Amino acid sequence: MIKRILHITPFFSPNIGGVESHLDDLCAFLKKQGHYQYVITFNPLTTQVEAPVIEKSRGMKIYRYWWLGDNLFHKLEPYPFLEFLYLTPYLFFRSLIFMIRNHRKVDVIHAHGLNAAFTAKFLKVIFKKRAIMSTYAIYNFKPDSFFSKIVAWVFSSLDEIQPLAKSSEKELLKIGVPEEKMRVYYLWVNEQEFKPADKKETKCELGLKSKFLVLFVGRLIPIKGAEIIMEVAKRLSKVNFAFIGDGPLADKLKKEARGFSNIKFVGRVERELLKKYYQAADIFVLPSTYQEAFGKVAIEALFSGTPVIGANRGAIPDVISSQVGRVIEPTVDNFRREIEYLFQHPSTLAKITRNCFPFALRRYTVKNAKIIEMGYYE
Repeated sequence: MIKRILHITPFFSPNIGGVESHLDDLCAFLKKQGHYQYVITFNPLTTQVEAPVIEKSRGMKIYRYWWLGDNLFHKLEPYPFLEFLYLTPYLFFRSLIFMIRNHRKVDVIHAHGLNAAFTAKFLKVIFKKRAIMSTYAIYNFKPDSFFSKIVAWVFSSLDEIQPLAKSSEKELLKIGVPEEKMRVYYLWVNEQEFKPADKKETKCELGLKSKFLVLFVGRLIPIKGAEIIMEVAKRLSKVNFAFIGDGPLADKLKKEARGFSNIKFVGRVERELLKKYYQAADIFVLPSTYQEAFGKVAIEALFSGTPVIGANRGAIPDVISSQVGRVIEPTVDNFRREIEYLFQHPSTLAKITRNCFPFALRRYTVKNAKIIEMGYYE
């Protein structure tokens, strides 16, 4: 049965991030299934890029409302209540106005993230619509805190909660969200888009010759751990490193990279070039120092035939096994040791490299999208 879906999210393309990338994939899947979609979102808040206020395409209409950007979201991350005030009231106001005008055109409300969930709760009551919510973070709730009790009250009032990976489900259970209301989902990528290629040939295409390559891809903010890998790169002169991403640390990392011949600061790249780097890399690193909700870049690397060394934070241990990589405490010494070991033991690296694509194919294909779609129905 075809549904008319209202997505509520503070972040959407062309803003850059894991949530945005996931929503691109989800919306593309839902289009193919024949659903009609509306999106209520803000102008790009953390990426300096222009975007149309209203964007129409087949089966979809996006409304982007101007709001304060200039990376204010990341500046407020240490202060959850201020971040809540920054995003939620205006998101609710815009969603409410939309629903007053268009409630007959909407069958189900899909809230993306904690801030959107508060909005969905009240729209569900006002307009008598099915409302579900997907998580994209480990929130580090304190079970007995007032805020956790409010969150549990909001989440429990929705028709379905979709935690991203088991680690998110465990956190929500601890604050009292009913297990029967939850349906765990995992991210996915298009295996036709991300797939292995000959690493030597791909390196030549990128002008890297046959150099052993370690790749970092992510937002260049402290909690993503790029500075850890930069320090590792300075200590392993025989290993080459590439940094892809954008953010507040970009200028600092770019300046540091200039003094080392084995470090390449690539910066922000288009998707097609990013795929080449995934294919060319011998090792992908995910050194997050916070409770990473998933790390979609990790499965993009696996589909590209590249093993992952990740931090033991959040859902990363749920995503990576010893078959395809390593999970470690995110310190400079630990990442240096694991990278150096695989560099010096090519047979071990070759074995886990062969496992990457089949491992990802079993766990992270578009079939995971169907789990989300099931939430749209009673």
